This record gives sequence, C-alpha cells and structure tokens, in this order.
Amino acid sequence: MLLRHCSYAWTAYPRGMFTQLRSFLAVIEEGSLNRAAGRLRISQPALTRQIQALEREIGGRLFERTSAGVKPTDAGHALAASMRGIFTEYDAAIADARRLAQGERERLRIGYLGSTARIFLNPALAALRQAYPTVKVQLRDLSPGEQLAALRAGEIDVALVGQEGSVAGRDFYTRKLAAMPMVVILPADHRLARRRDVRLEELREESFVGAGEVDMPGRDRWITQLCRKAGFSPKFVHRATSVSHMFSLVSGEGAITLGPAYLRDFPAAGIATAPLADEGATWDFLVAWQRGRTAGSLQALLEALAGVVQEVCDAERAEIAKQRKPARKNQRTAPMSN
Repeated sequence: MLLRHCSYAWTAYPRGMFTQLRSFLAVIEEGSLNRAAGRLRISQPALTRQIQALEREIGGRLFERTSAGVKPTDAGHALAASMRGIFTEYDAAIADARRLAQGERERLRIGYLGSTARIFLNPALAALRQAYPTVKVQLRDLSPGEQLAALRAGEIDVALVGQEGSVAGRDFYTRKLAAMPMVVILPADHRLARRRDVRLEELREESFVGAGEVDMPGRDRWITQLCRKAGFSPKFVHRATSVSHMFSLVSGEGAITLGPAYLRDFPAAGIATAPLADEGATWDFLVAWQRGRTAGSLQALLEALAGVVQEVCDAERAEIAKQRKPARKNQRTAPMSN
C-alpha cells in the first residue's frame, strides 16, 4: 500500500516528489535535519517543509524526534528500503547516459580478488574484448569487503566476490555462477595432510583461521554453518585480512581453514590441501553488480564468467574424483589376511 501510494504521488508530482525523496534519504543517512540540510545546501526550515509535504503524501509520520536527532518510524524504514534501490538505478542510468552523450566510451569497472584473476577473470576478459572491443575496462584488486564497499560508493560496477557475495543480495543484483567443491587447507606437516579426502567431523578439535567482517563478510558464519551440520562449532583463533594472509596463518600458526578447490593451486609454501568428502559442502561463486546496470558489455562479462567458472568447477570435481579412485581400487583388491 505504501509503495502504491508513493508511485501515484511520484506520477502526479514528479519534480516535487523526487526532491522530497532525495531529502528524506539524506535525513535517514545523516540522522539529523541540521546535518542533512547542510549536506543538501538548503535551510533547515526548507528541509522540514519538504519532509512534512512527503508525510502528507504518505499519510503518516516518517520520523520521530530523539535527543540525538531524528530516527525513522516503521513507515520511514519501509520507504527508505524501497527508495534506495530506485535511486541507485536512477543515478547509474543517468551517469551512463551522460557519459555516452559526452562522447566517452562505455566503461566497465571491475572489482576482483587477486586469487581469482588468472583462473577466472583473464579468460572472461578475453571473451569480453572480443565481443565489445571498444569497452574501457578498469580493474581493481580488492578484498570481498572492499569490493562491496566500492559497489555501495559507486566506484565499481561489478564485483567478483565469491561466497562473501551472499550478504549483498539486499543491495545489489547477484548471480551464483557455480557451487564449487571445497578443500581443507592445512599445514604441510599436519596429520591429515596426506589424506585423499577429509570429513568435516575429523576437524572437530582443530583451530580455524577466521576472517574479519570488514574484509571477508559472512565467511565465518558460512564455515560455522558447515561445521554445525557435522555436529560441532569451529574454534576461530586468528583473523585473516586476505587470502595470502590466511595461508600465512595456516603455515605459521598451525591452524586450518576451508576454501574453494581452486585454491589448491595458490602459490604458498608450507601448505597442503585435501578435498572435503561431505555431501553439500560447497563454495558458491557469486558475482554482484550495481542495480540499474544493464549494458550489453556487463551481460557479456557475466555470461563469460559463468562459462569459465563452471568449466573450472567441472575440472576440479573431475580431478578430485580421479584422486579418490586409486584408493578405492586398492581397498577392493587388497589380499585377505589369515
């Protein structure tokens, strides 16, 4: 009902409603009429009148006054949740149109994790350049958390975030490219380092390398969910800020961690990996992009990435299956003892 009312009001009063909603979101973000007025470069009485006009259109209050400023009512929260995505799409569309109108080439700004560049991004970019030779590509090597922050700030258009992209669904479009097999990452001298595969329940007594929410949002929760299915909660003893830091902690501190199978080829000393044998233990490769971005070059990149990621995923599964076959064959042909 709230959105239907807003849609009608926007149609009836497009310019006024647009300004009022911009002002409303500024107050939400600043938590203060005074600070929002300064940001918008208008007087506080003028801002107050805009909010009051919007409240009349809505049919109820959008803010409550507090000792610290203002906070949104339930209606205010609902309106803000709906409007943020709409304005993000609007701003992206206007920026693209303005850039093209001024004669600039189409631009695609890509955030990626360094460990994925050679395997996934390079082949996808080759396909993109063949389909869209004039597109201008800008690359930024960022942690998953930094990629999501850059998306929110409008600094990149698409992010190759992997599993950590699961926390981005409310703010951006996301697409799951593949569910990749997983490995446990161990010190080279670990008791399980020479195993052909490992079950999660065998890691019950191990210490895990965790990750901070700023750098790898949601990663510890994901590992915790997997371990709880195996009947235990993991003990996190370190916080990694990057993939290379994570490997360094594994080799130097004797802890372990979990990751996608393609990390078996990560160049790190003192490390061993073993496939996880548990059914359903997979790592989702997710990509996120700005709402409102519908350019053909972006769609071409997504399709190219989907093909490359699925190909790597299939190859990893085949390699893991190949490693396991000799062990099973030897078990069947071993002589019986007297």
